[in-house]
Amino acid sequence: MKKLNVRWLVCLMLLFGYLAAQSPQQSQSFAASQSKPTVAQRMVRVESGLMPAVIIKDQVATMTLLDRMKHYKVPGVSVAVINDGKVEWAKGYGVTEAGGSTPVTAETMFQAASISKPVAAMGMLALVEKGLLTLDEDVNSKLKSWKVPENEFTKDQKVTLRRLASHSAGLTVHGFRGYAVGEDVPTTVQLLDGQKPANSAAVRVNVKPGSLWRYSGGGITVMQLLMAETTGKPFPALMQELVLGKLGMKNSTYEQPLPAAKTAKAAMGHRNNGELVKGKFHAYPEMAAAGLWTTSTDLAKFAIEVQKSKAGKSNKVLSQAMTVEMLKKQSGDYGLGIGVGGEGNQASFSHGGSNEGFKCNLFAYSETGQGAVVMTNGDLGGQLASEIFRSIAREYGWPDFKPTERVMATVNPEIFKAYVGEYDVRGKVIVSVENGKLYLQPPGGGKDELFPASETEFFLTVQNLRIVFTKDAQGAVTGATVHFGGGQALEGKKVK
Repeated sequence: MKKLNVRWLVCLMLLFGYLAAQSPQQSQSFAASQSKPTVAQRMVRVESGLMPAVIIKDQVATMTLLDRMKHYKVPGVSVAVINDGKVEWAKGYGVTEAGGSTPVTAETMFQAASISKPVAAMGMLALVEKGLLTLDEDVNSKLKSWKVPENEFTKDQKVTLRRLASHSAGLTVHGFRGYAVGEDVPTTVQLLDGQKPANSAAVRVNVKPGSLWRYSGGGITVMQLLMAETTGKPFPALMQELVLGKLGMKNSTYEQPLPAAKTAKAAMGHRNNGELVKGKFHAYPEMAAAGLWTTSTDLAKFAIEVQKSKAGKSNKVLSQAMTVEMLKKQSGDYGLGIGVGGEGNQASFSHGGSNEGFKCNLFAYSETGQGAVVMTNGDLGGQLASEIFRSIAREYGWPDFKPTERVMATVNPEIFKAYVGEYDVRGKVIVSVENGKLYLQPPGGGKDELFPASETEFFLTVQNLRIVFTKDAQGAVTGATVHFGGGQALEGKKVK
C-alpha cells in the first residue's frame, strides 16, 4: 500500500482535531449548514418538480411550471409558500392577460372565488365574539330586509350561523357564475329571492337544517346579509375593518365590481381554451361566497394567522378558543367556513376556489406552520394548482399530495382503434387515437392521454382516474365505466 502523503495526513489530523473540539451542538449546526437548502434552491426545485396525480412506475414524472402553464393555457400563476410560520417565498409567473406584457407578481390580485368564504367566516366569528351575533340562534331573529322563508323543514330546526358557515343549514344554490361587464348586478335581496337581474335560483331551505352537509354558496350569502344588517355597514368596509386591515392584507378587497383604480394590479380571467373571459372578469355581488380579490401573499397571511391564533401566539382577529372552534369539524369534513382534515401534526385546513376564469387553492397545516397558496387566472388552473402542490409537498416533506403510482402494460396500439368513439357518461366523453396513442376528452375539458393497465383498462396521469371498457359477446365495445380515485364509479354507453 502506498504511503499516505504527509501533507494530507496533517490536514486530516487538524480537521479531526477541530471537529472533536466542537460541542455536539456546534457539530450538528455545522452539518446542518452544509445540507440545508437555500430558499432560492427550493424555489427552483418546486418550479421544476411538478408532478401529475398518477405517476408511471420506473418513469420520470417531473415537469416544469412554465411548461404546465402552456399545457393548461393558464397565462398567470401566483404562489406563496408558508414554512416555519412565515411566508418563506412568494412569486408570480406569466402575465396578467394572455398576449399582454404585464407580469404577474406576488402582489397581483386574483379572484379568490370560494376562498372568500373562510375569510368571511373569520369576520363573522369576530362579530360573534363582540356579542353582536350568536352562532346557534335563528338568523331570522336578526335579519331585517329579508328572512329565510319558513316551511315544513324549518318547523323544528332553524337556520343558524353555525349551520350556514358549515354548509349544514339545508339551503339551496351551490355556487354562482357572476355577472359579465355590462350586465345588471342584483342586490343581495334579489339574489336571495332569485329575482331579476339575478341569474341564480332563489335560496331556500329544502332539507331539514342540521341533517346533512351540502355545499351552499346561497347560505353564505345569507350570512353576508346578516353581517351587513347587524352592523349597518357595507360588507366590503366591514371586512376591511374586521379582518383585512388587521391582518395586513393590503392588496385585498371585497369590493364588487372591482373599482377601476384597482384593475391595474389585477389578473384577468381566461377560459380553458386560453381566451379571455368576456369583459375580462365577472362581478360577484355574492361577496362573502365568491367576491374577494386578493393575492397569494395576503391569503398566506390569513392562513398564518389561523395557525398562530390556534396556538395562542397571535389573536389579531379571533381568540384562541374561537379559532379552535373554527377548525373543529362541524358537519362532514367542514369547520366554520373552512375544510378541515387530518389529525395531530397532520391536522390541516383548506379551501379551493372556482370563479369564471379563475381557479385557486389554499392548504395549510394547523400545527406545523407549513402551507401554501396557489392562484391562477385560467379555467384549467385547478389541475395546474394540484401539480404545483405536489411539488411543494415533496420539497418541504409534507405527508399529503403524494401521487399514485401505476404500472403501464405493454399493449398493441392496434387495440386502441376499437375504443374510438363517443360515450355518454353523464355528458359527452370522447375517446380518440392520435399518432398511435389513446386520448380521453371529458365534457368541457381538455384532451389527455390514456395509458394501458391492460387491454381493456386504462388510466390518466393528470388525475387519479381509470376507465374500463366493456364489450359484448362478439367483442364489440359497448360502453365504459369511469372509476375515480375516491372509489366512485360512473357507467356509460358508447353512443357513436
